[in-house]
Amino acid sequence: MADWRLAVDIGGTFTDVVLLDAQTGRIVVDKTLTTPAAPLDGVRTGLTQLLDRADVRPEDITAPIVHATTLITNALIERKTGRAALVATQGFGDTLLIRDEHRYDMYDLQIEFPPPPIPRELTFELDERTIADGSIAIDPSTEDLEELTRQLLNAEVESVAVCLLNSYVNATNEQRVAAHLRRALGVPVCISADISPQIREYPRMTTTACNAATMPLIGPYLDELQGWLSDEGFGGSVLMMLSNGGVVSAGDAARGPIRLVESGPAAGALAGSWFAKRLDVKRLLCFDMGGTTAKACLIEHGEPELTNTFEVARAYRFKKGSGYPVSVPSVDLVEIGAGGGSLARVDQFGLLKVGPESAGADPGPASYAQGGTIPAVTDADVILGLLDPDAFLGGDMPLDASLADTATRTAADELTLSMIDTAAGIHDVVNQNMAAAASMHGVEMGMDLRGIPIIAFGGAGPVHACGVAELLESDEVIFPVNASVLSAFGTLVSPVRIDLARSMPRLINSVDPAERDHLLDELRGEGRRVLRAAGVPDDAITYRYGVDARYAGQGNEITIWVGEGSSWPVDQAQVVEAFESEYRRIYGMAIPDVEVEAITWRLSVFAQGAVLAQGAAGAAQASAAPTPLVSPAPGAAGAAQASAGATPHRSRPVVFGRGAAAVDTPVYDRGELAVGTRFNGPAVVEERETTSVIRPGWSVEVAADGSLMATRMQP
Repeated sequence: MADWRLAVDIGGTFTDVVLLDAQTGRIVVDKTLTTPAAPLDGVRTGLTQLLDRADVRPEDITAPIVHATTLITNALIERKTGRAALVATQGFGDTLLIRDEHRYDMYDLQIEFPPPPIPRELTFELDERTIADGSIAIDPSTEDLEELTRQLLNAEVESVAVCLLNSYVNATNEQRVAAHLRRALGVPVCISADISPQIREYPRMTTTACNAATMPLIGPYLDELQGWLSDEGFGGSVLMMLSNGGVVSAGDAARGPIRLVESGPAAGALAGSWFAKRLDVKRLLCFDMGGTTAKACLIEHGEPELTNTFEVARAYRFKKGSGYPVSVPSVDLVEIGAGGGSLARVDQFGLLKVGPESAGADPGPASYAQGGTIPAVTDADVILGLLDPDAFLGGDMPLDASLADTATRTAADELTLSMIDTAAGIHDVVNQNMAAAASMHGVEMGMDLRGIPIIAFGGAGPVHACGVAELLESDEVIFPVNASVLSAFGTLVSPVRIDLARSMPRLINSVDPAERDHLLDELRGEGRRVLRAAGVPDDAITYRYGVDARYAGQGNEITIWVGEGSSWPVDQAQVVEAFESEYRRIYGMAIPDVEVEAITWRLSVFAQGAVLAQGAAGAAQASAAPTPLVSPAPGAAGAAQASAGATPHRSRPVVFGRGAAAVDTPVYDRGELAVGTRFNGPAVVEERETTSVIRPGWSVEVAADGSLMATRMQP
């Protein structure tokens, strides 16, 4: 009997859906245009088409449905959030405007910051005060709470963020205010003690404000989604992908939507991590290029790096400090506005620029024939012959090459170049943008990315991967099976996980074990609640402990992880030793005779295994609780019997660079390529959801699981 598992990933341009039979390893995938104004419409369309293609009924799916989304990210970037209010301590209502007083560009006299996620006119101050040691100097009065309620009712807000001074030490005042407002207003209310109980007022407040601003969006969407799934007969609950690479219940996601900001990209990183382990590759660069953005993430020793703070909605993509600092754990990756829908233009200096603006799903690139008139990367790829307009999405969504020509010709006239050279320029510029962003990401991590193997996925990733690899001096590119929907697949190999943190600044040698253990008990209790809500039994839960520490007197911390167990696993001397070792790795030195100070205590709570633990070629067993790995029969991923040859089913002229002549290039059907098949570039490999472009100078071999392993040939 089939055991179906379902995953959904809402991207900026396409919504991806994946259906996998845990018994046989059969995978059925589909893509449909995202519907930004009503996201559920695109999900409904995709799921209906997918089930029809697989001949599966909704009631056949009883396991959790895992969901990743860019809804939160896009809402913050586009400023299309709910009408949220902020309650702050009296005298601190301007915190979101003052920020941290840092200038991300010292010499920019017209420096711009994004407007606060909650405007000043919807920020309200309350007479209360918690002292830094946790004692309460002023309780909020009943009269003040009633007046606050009246003001919020008059403002007709849809949600409220409560962020009071020093609440990370003692949340009593925040909890009292929130309880009163929930009763009186009947709208979602979140408090900073739940969302980000950490020091530094501005990051804590902006994280809580971003959470409140997106609660009116995600809550109704998830309610509507779960209602539709129930009406259709689906038996599985919904689990949501978080930025840290874990999944939680829909209810917990609705209460903390800021944790979903990097949901989709994190799913892609988890898929890359799974492939790295399976291929036994120590270092792998994930290259995920979709319709709206491209993402790069380094996988080292089978795991993506995590960061405890990141920025969203930057005014300038490459300028750290120009966005909202969000203090929730996230997979450490770089994201750039470089996708198939990224728009090309000629700037005031007569230079060709591509992105970050995107045509998105509506109207989409000009070739989508939905009203777009500005040339996009997809249009350029059609003109160059990299994409077959009649084969896009297997012919279900044919592209209009004449509209791509018309849009690109406008830019070509401005540049006084031929249309072909203009299209090649668009293709080259977007490749260079992505390679530059990946290189900068490596520099920020202290890594040299040159020569690292690349795994390419996303709808547009396989089209551009070899070009990006050449710029990064990489000699190996992996094109996995179902690369176009790999992020959705990544949700199926993600653990149920929540990362929690709370600040309690103490010199390591002065930490009271009873005080520390009380704090950790509370974090463990919250972690158990979240995992239980996702269906994980207590005996499957693992606790991993960490601490943000610094030398006393410093202004920034580094995170160290010290072990796992049911209680704090190390003594004070071991914490100091671990800190100094990590400090020496980062900075090349340690500082003698200076005490180490712990600032924030961290707990990662997760299930051993994954929501869907995969076997060697794609089959799996699954449940809400973790499951063991399985070994499916050979060929489960779709590769045919072993063979050394390949026969293209046709050819077409393809242009691989500016000023280059078109090359008659063989076109292969990926479903016909058998395990062990070898061929040299130039070549194009087509499948329904994407196209893999093998540039001249590259050779390909089909691996046992059906992945295309491309290697750059030595001159």
